[in-house]
Amino acid sequence: MAGTGKAHLRDDADDIVLRVDDLVVEFPIGRRAGRRKVVVSAVAGISFDVRKGETLGIVGESGCGKSTTGRAVMQISRPTGGSVVFEGADLTALPAEVLREARTRIQMIFQDPISSLNPRRKVYDSVREPLDIWGRGTDAERATLVDEVLEHVGIDPERAAESRPHQFSGGQCQRISIARALVLDPSLIICDEPVSALDVSVQAQVINLLEDLKAQYGLTLIFIAHDLAVVKNISDRVAVMYLGKMCEVGSSEALYSEPAHPYTEVLLNSIPVPDPEHEAVAVDLDGELPSPVNPPAGCRFHTRCAYADEVCQTSEPVMRQVGDAGRDHYVACHHPLVPAVAVAVG
Repeated sequence: MAGTGKAHLRDDADDIVLRVDDLVVEFPIGRRAGRRKVVVSAVAGISFDVRKGETLGIVGESGCGKSTTGRAVMQISRPTGGSVVFEGADLTALPAEVLREARTRIQMIFQDPISSLNPRRKVYDSVREPLDIWGRGTDAERATLVDEVLEHVGIDPERAAESRPHQFSGGQCQRISIARALVLDPSLIICDEPVSALDVSVQAQVINLLEDLKAQYGLTLIFIAHDLAVVKNISDRVAVMYLGKMCEVGSSEALYSEPAHPYTEVLLNSIPVPDPEHEAVAVDLDGELPSPVNPPAGCRFHTRCAYADEVCQTSEPVMRQVGDAGRDHYVACHHPLVPAVAVAVG
């Protein structure tokens, strides 16, 4: 796992909204003896694409780099290397003003719904603010649009006009954040663990809302989460990350029915089953999560993998197709749990 390669990219598709190539994000944390700069390798050369109208789920345990990936797409955390091509333009190469305007087509929903809203402003004003900044429409048109969007997410505009974020529940604040993301009519929304801070019953409501809004507004979504059960219900395609690398990519159906990577199998086995008679599968990961400051050579997962051997310690695996030919399922592993597709020799 934790490999490289681009076999999973869909070069033949003409409806790709976003394509990320060899994305690298590093954060300096100081210097060691000899004044060598020390960096955290948060994202280490991953590639993926998203089609128009598709939902890509990005999953992995805490510290794998999934949220940093989302922020790097938005150029909040500027990439150290690689490219982020959105609607035909490489965001990493755009001048500041052009990038600022391009980002109106990409919006982000953050993990903590309450702290993502200005506590001093009325909720209505926070939702309307993007329209005021960009001068979209007349005053009456802005008011009409804000009313419509708030109603679509289940928030009363009149209450929003007189209330601040602390007067709403966490689920309501997340609905408000979704409304704020929608007012500029984006084509791509990045959802950074948007339900992890909510009760389970509210999580289902927000996920159903996102599905409805996706169809209503023609949205493309990147849904970042650590809960594979949540991702399964909303994603068309799923990418699994570990320690800054991408290890498995495939359709939701293929990945959940037949995981090809040992790490994905462990993640799926850790999903609770609401059945008191269900016999839980033992979740076994050897050792501790390695440091992103000094990641293991070869496959980054080999220090915790039950299938690892010498080649895993020295050679980084490359993404390759597994399962039936033509199936959307790719894995970066020297010992995949699903047989690799045979490569024809001409």
